[in-house]
Amino acid sequence: MICYKCKKELNDISIYRTTECPFCGADLHVCKACKFYSPGSHYDCKETVEDIVTDKERANFCDFFKAGENENTAAALGGTAAQANIDAFNALFKD
Repeated sequence: MICYKCKKELNDISIYRTTECPFCGADLHVCKACKFYSPGSHYDCKETVEDIVTDKERANFCDFFKAGENENTAAALGGTAAQANIDAFNALFKD
């Protein structure tokens, strides 16, 4: 996982509601660190959430939360999730 705020890689870290980034202190159980975070979608989430989370950078109780790279984290790191998938696919067929 990569911290959505400081962009540092976090290896072997379990994410709970109160977990913070050891580098910058940002909450990690947040919308912006979730693989389902999708600005522009209903409540900015790819899941069918019933309640809006207004602050996407504060810890929340969302049951759908799953730590992982979303399109926004990938773009912040210099690429897109789609491009990362294309690169992985192409790597399968290298000479």
